[in-house]
Amino acid sequence: MLITNAVLVNEGRRYTADLLIRGERIEKIAPQITAPANTEVIDAKGRLLLPGMIDDQVHFREPGLTHKGDLATESAAAVAGGITSFMDMPNVNPQTITRAALAAKYQLAAGRAYANYAFYMGTTNDNLAELEALQRGEACAIKIFMGASTGNMLVDDPVILEKIFERAPTLIVTHCEDTPLIKINEDAAREKYGDNVPFSEHPYIRSAEACWKSTELAVGLAKRHGTRLHVLHLTTARELEFFQPGPIAGKQITVEACVHHLYFDESRYADLGAKLKCNPAVKTRNDREALIAAVTEGRIDIIATDHAPHTREEKNASYFKAPSGLPLVQHALLALLELVEHGELSLETVVQRACHAPAQRFGVLNRGFLREGAYADLVLIDPDAETVVTPESLRSKCAWSPFDGHSFGSRIDATWVNGQLVYRDGTLRAQALGQRLAFA
Repeated sequence: MLITNAVLVNEGRRYTADLLIRGERIEKIAPQITAPANTEVIDAKGRLLLPGMIDDQVHFREPGLTHKGDLATESAAAVAGGITSFMDMPNVNPQTITRAALAAKYQLAAGRAYANYAFYMGTTNDNLAELEALQRGEACAIKIFMGASTGNMLVDDPVILEKIFERAPTLIVTHCEDTPLIKINEDAAREKYGDNVPFSEHPYIRSAEACWKSTELAVGLAKRHGTRLHVLHLTTARELEFFQPGPIAGKQITVEACVHHLYFDESRYADLGAKLKCNPAVKTRNDREALIAAVTEGRIDIIATDHAPHTREEKNASYFKAPSGLPLVQHALLALLELVEHGELSLETVVQRACHAPAQRFGVLNRGFLREGAYADLVLIDPDAETVVTPESLRSKCAWSPFDGHSFGSRIDATWVNGQLVYRDGTLRAQALGQRLAFA
């Protein structure tokens, strides 16, 4: 397949070129390419051609929670949004806290995932032996919930935390919120409001201080033990003090921001309510603006989604009963492009943080870049078209979005995974062709 007249955005550059796909790979990139015999030609007509987004943080809910979503439905939503690879979290049922559970999860994904995939190994207070036995490529990283999570996946034993950071055979990623402080804030909210706590209290219950305290602990442990650490979904300006600006290459400690924390602020609890409830919480306008500035300067290294669907019925509950999490993969890239349109981010920065940097940080082989010889994981974007978010257009099983009714000023025209055109003009055009990610 030959893509002609595209504006490629890659490695800090924007330029017009043709791109030839042969099999699973990008064979050639040049100003003009003559189509070989029997080659399908797609004229991009000046639209944007990007590497597919690599989302290092999703909750696709399989196994065990498939009434909310599953590997097939959520990966279909991902490719419809220009995400070509994902890394799925371990808080499912059964939890992914053994090597056997990891292997079983890869079996579930084979032949069903529309995007490429990898899975995290979860941590508990009693699975250190499983973590130490991890082999290269079995997990994309080790996930530590240093705040409240599902079941027993809260590592709150300081001795165990020390041992995990000391002995981890791979990258550690952390969810950083201090559970005891959150509990104090919850009790105070109940005392003030009873059972009718407004959702606008969420950023004060899951407070900036709770985030800062836990991040300080994680960064301190990583520095003490020389551990490779990636802090997930930063939400506050104050926490930025723990991280250094600059290129991601060579960093021991990195950090990410998620799309909803870059796009929304606490003013939206008034109209979105439970639809904006997530952990860690969307916080103040000043926090949002600080996060965006940190993305630009390279203090924040990666942009992800933390896609976490729940049913409408589950979300349609009072504050303490409504679960936390938002479905985001289908519109994450469009939301980032809206920030570009508003002048808050550059397109080159978005590509660096959402496509290149995850591949660099996790050591994903031959993906995340428009390079000859790399896998052809691509997304073609029309920056002048409109995307209206309607119930009929949603591919996540939960069938709602925090962007319900919103109109984006760009459109995902086509997505390629492993050289195959899997999504075009609103239609999934092929079988699920995602592959298991390989790591350096």
